[in-house]
Amino acid sequence: MAQPDPIEEARRQWVAHGWGAAADGMAMVTSLTRVQQLVTERIDAVLRPLDLTFARYEVLRLLAFTRAGSMPMTRLGSLLQVHPTSVSSAVARLEAQGLVERQRDADDRRVVRATLTARGREVVEAATDGLNREVFEAPGLDADDVATLTGLLRDYRRRAGDLPD
Repeated sequence: MAQPDPIEEARRQWVAHGWGAAADGMAMVTSLTRVQQLVTERIDAVLRPLDLTFARYEVLRLLAFTRAGSMPMTRLGSLLQVHPTSVSSAVARLEAQGLVERQRDADDRRVVRATLTARGREVVEAATDGLNREVFEAPGLDADDVATLTGLLRDYRRRAGDLPD
């Protein structure tokens, strides 16, 4: 016999305890959290053998997208939408791995740039190949559902102030 959906059971309990107005929202948030865990497991299975986290992969990928393989640390934080401390931590780890170097900008010595090394470029390309093959090309929904969900999530982000109107 099939196991009942624990989130649907939690929703039922919410209604039974008089929290019906919050039940659908609780189910949505709990479902998003669970799906995030499932997707993270798939991502980690690809990145773990390369000794990367998704946060460090994102730094490498952004650097690889630039012509020079280099970007000011402040710009990295802005594009990744994370606190400067998080960028510094990720870059420090990548630097310790020999995948990135920190360098002072030639034109403005106050600016610190993160620069991709040759090894960093190899690793990010291998990671991207694996993520494309194992996660992004088959995300777990058909193409129409992927487009619908992406649109819904974009709307949520916009309403939350994550995107401009």
